[in-house]
Amino acid sequence: MLQHFKYKIITLSILIACINSGCKSGAGSSQLGKSAILKEKNFKHYVDYFNTMEDENLKFAIPNDSAWAWMEKNIPLFECPQQNFEEIYYYRWWTARKHIKKTPLGFGITEFLVDRSYADKYNLIACALGHHINEFRWVHDPKYIEQDVKIWYRGNDGKPMNKLYKFSSWTADALYNRYLVNKDEKFLLDLYPDMVTDYAVWEKDRQRKDGLFWQHDVKDGMEESLSGGRKVQNARPTINSYMYGNAVSISKMAAMKGDKETEAKFKAKADELQQLVETKLWNPKSEFFETLTQKDTLSQVREAIGFIPWYFNLPEKGKGFEKAWEQIKDEKGFSAPFGLTTAERRSPRFRTHGTGTCEWDGAIWPFASSQTLTALANVLNNYNQDFVGKTDYFKQMELYVQSQYYRGKPYIGEYLDETTGYWLMGDRERSRYYNHSTFNDLMITGLVGLRPREDEKIEVNPLIPQEKWDWFCLDNVLYHGNIITILWDKTGEKYKKGKGFRIFKNGKEIAVSEKLERVVSE
Repeated sequence: MLQHFKYKIITLSILIACINSGCKSGAGSSQLGKSAILKEKNFKHYVDYFNTMEDENLKFAIPNDSAWAWMEKNIPLFECPQQNFEEIYYYRWWTARKHIKKTPLGFGITEFLVDRSYADKYNLIACALGHHINEFRWVHDPKYIEQDVKIWYRGNDGKPMNKLYKFSSWTADALYNRYLVNKDEKFLLDLYPDMVTDYAVWEKDRQRKDGLFWQHDVKDGMEESLSGGRKVQNARPTINSYMYGNAVSISKMAAMKGDKETEAKFKAKADELQQLVETKLWNPKSEFFETLTQKDTLSQVREAIGFIPWYFNLPEKGKGFEKAWEQIKDEKGFSAPFGLTTAERRSPRFRTHGTGTCEWDGAIWPFASSQTLTALANVLNNYNQDFVGKTDYFKQMELYVQSQYYRGKPYIGEYLDETTGYWLMGDRERSRYYNHSTFNDLMITGLVGLRPREDEKIEVNPLIPQEKWDWFCLDNVLYHGNIITILWDKTGEKYKKGKGFRIFKNGKEIAVSEKLERVVSE
């Protein structure tokens, strides 16, 4: 008994020392981390409520009765005075967990809970893989997303899955973004050869003679758009931005690997794509990135895909491209009562394709909303401009939150009416819990503002207007092997840590400011 007691003391002292020294584990170490401010038990009531909202006709790796236990171990905690933000935050973790599926090759992450005829093995669909990686990079246990990615690239007798290339992807970019959170160089570089091969496949199948990439709308996951169609071969801002982001990330992986030749080659590919997108896809008349048709004419219509270049920080700074973002504030542009439309509302063809066949002619798609909001956060963090500000970001995040309800209950589906908020596929089983977008990544990196970096500095730039909330806290964030806590307390009375904006690492305060502003730790 005494021996057992001594063992417990030694183990505890090792654990405390490890936490205090900021132990790192590329594989993620949720067992090291505990929230510094918030208490897990205070948020269990959300899951209890979510579990009562359905009959749970489909159960996979983590059923509802295990949902809270999984979330308690794996997710950052969030608290704020605006209840719907808080509720949807936990709802999106609760729904994401539903899509974790056991396969003979490990865990996969689905897009639909119900089987789809066009899915690959295990009902996997590649369209939102980049979204899945960016969302799951904040889950403490890395095995879910790592095994999912390896299934996609090696799950077909060591080769990629048959339908991996059914949809455009920004996988290399997403994997590098994940590395910026967990610093797991071993996993990233293990996938490096797969990413090089992946890029070559797209060059062979989809690159035009001028260097731009073309894609069918449907294989961008955007079936019925105003600029093209399901069968036309247009050079779209989507795939060209994706390939730019992938090239930049592969170049960085090559540098980590010490492969200077490949580093230079992919940097040159990225530079060429940047120049092509800026010169061939930018319409100076509309001041917007547009689709280039098969006839080499611009589509002459603004679509939300014109914001995607900023998802990858593609547009060069100082050239005035950011003026495009004025359109998110214009009701004739993309501003609608329930969020940002997928096409400009002034177009005579807006919402003319009917309903029920996956139209991207103006209705609001969370897939696109999460891309646009990620891009907007990049503009606000990385570009000097006066066209948009924090209030614009907060407004659109608030609308995104408000849109994720159906008949009074939390809901995430395929797409919704821009003026009524009605989910257009809401009564179809396939739409329920549609795992086709991000939300919590936006909350962490955009709204609260933790900006992942290559170095060990902690940078936080909240996009919450100064007087909007008197307090909020994001806690238990596993970042670079440490537990990060970010809080704002206007009066100091809520968290009893003093007035102002504070960042903690493993429970130790590392940065403070009197107001909500960008803070970078030493």
